[in-house]
This record gives sequence, structure tokens and C-alpha cells, in this order.
Amino acid sequence: FSGSSSVAAMKKVVQQLRLEAGLNRVKVSQAAADLKQFCLQNAQHDPLITGVSSSTNPFRPQKVCSFL
Repeated sequence: FSGSSSVAAMKKVVQQLRLEAGLNRVKVSQAAADLKQFCLQNAQHDPLITGVSSSTNPFRPQKVCSFL
């Protein structure tokens, strides 16, 4: 059993490697340039950069109403 199961496992590994070898790859420098361009284009919509207005912020502290 162990011989045939290791052959089956190796065939599966070879099949996976062939699949991965056939993928189109993007150079890291190109991916980084694309990511930078995307970030710059969308920076004005990013609440981590522009902040969130207090009127639309769902996490703002709730006002306490108390009658004395």
C-alpha cells in the first residue's frame, strides 16, 4: 500500500506543480507599481487617510442625556 500511495501522492504533487508552472506571473516591481497607483488613485476615499466625519461615524461616543 505504501508504494502505491506514495506514487499517487507524487502524481498529485507533479500535477499541482504543472498547474502552477502554467500560471502567468507578474514581476514584483510591476505589482508594486500597480499597487502604488491604485492607492494614490483611491486615497481620497480612504477613511484611514481622510478621516471620518463625526456625523457619519457609527463609532462616535454616544451623547449622554441626563435630566437633573
